[in-house]
Amino acid sequence: MTPELAARIVADSTDRVAWLRARARGITATDVAGLTSARSIETAATAKLHGSGFSGNAYTEHGRRREPEIARWVAATHGILPSTALFRAREEARHLATPDGLAVVGDAVHLCEIKTTTKPWRSIPRNYLRQVWWQQYVLGAERTLVVWEQHEDFVPVDDEPRSVWIDRDDVEIRKLVGMADALIDELHRRTTRARPAAPGDARPPIDPGFGGADSPAVAAAVAEHEFISRGAVPEYALTPAHEREIRRAMALGGGGSPA
Repeated sequence: MTPELAARIVADSTDRVAWLRARARGITATDVAGLTSARSIETAATAKLHGSGFSGNAYTEHGRRREPEIARWVAATHGILPSTALFRAREEARHLATPDGLAVVGDAVHLCEIKTTTKPWRSIPRNYLRQVWWQQYVLGAERTLVVWEQHEDFVPVDDEPRSVWIDRDDVEIRKLVGMADALIDELHRRTTRARPAAPGDARPPIDPGFGGADSPAVAAAVAEHEFISRGAVPEYALTPAHEREIRRAMALGGGGSPA
């Protein structure tokens, strides 16, 4: 890992409580996976503030158990080592990602994303691609090895996982960054609307970012957030939903791999 990447680590999932707290303070690959429209931004904001009500099931538990084994296969076959670090983007500290694997090859950063599934994949599901592109943006990666293992009744179907390389897509990344910043604006709006408006505090509606991160409306919203939060923790951090998840992690001893 390069010193520049190491300097952008904000938490590690081996300390699950600290990792959950850090994730609550920004937008992660999980948050952007479903961002496709203005309505999806509202849905994501509600989930971020109040929780989704989903705390895992037998399938997610199977994925957690299998991930270390699959990660060892990735390391042996592709030289990408497991990673448990939560990184922030170079220019926006509230844009966060925890890739499953990381390797620096020359000047290029390569990532790995591991999934388990009960269905055969002919292509990578779109919501997972959005997670991949987001991670590439946050870490400045050139490509990602997506690895998946199909199972039936929690028994792997094949002798080895399947994998495919996904190259960086800056067009899709610009869309995601714009959507994520619109999500930040929506979270900020919901958590501050009870306050009396200050003179000149009226803000124009935010375009969800289909024009990319350079959208003037998005840029203005981000600049405003930086001023209000002074670059620190957004005011929607550590909501009751986050605190409940953190308490569950503390009850389990603070360990565990990323969800």
